[in-house]
Amino acid sequence: MHSTNNRSIPELFSDALGQLAKLVSNEFELARAEMTDKAAKAGRAAALIAAGAVFFIPALVMILFAVAAALMHAGLSDPVAYLITGVAAAAAGGALVWTGLSRVSGDALKPKVTLEQMERDKIAAREMVR
Repeated sequence: MHSTNNRSIPELFSDALGQLAKLVSNEFELARAEMTDKAAKAGRAAALIAAGAVFFIPALVMILFAVAAALMHAGLSDPVAYLITGVAAAAAGGALVWTGLSRVSGDALKPKVTLEQMERDKIAAREMVR
């Protein structure tokens, strides 16, 4: 049996390749765990959004009718009051959709921890090969 200081180059190279294979395997496990965690968070968030929408949509309709009724009492005709209310609601909804889409960009879902760890591992692998 060779001591650790007297190992041959093929043995050292074989050990380095084995460690590199283990490192790659660990990185895939980390990526899978991080993506599973992000998917679970997104699923829980979607369920909360759906539950909130069940209550929010009818309430919003009632509020919009109340705004239109207030505009009618202020002297506007029915169609103009409904049009103003509808345009304001559409603008608010569009702003919310745009904000939500910007937060679900590829950057927000990127597995940052895994990518940072892979960068550190790449540097370590370069040092091992030297």
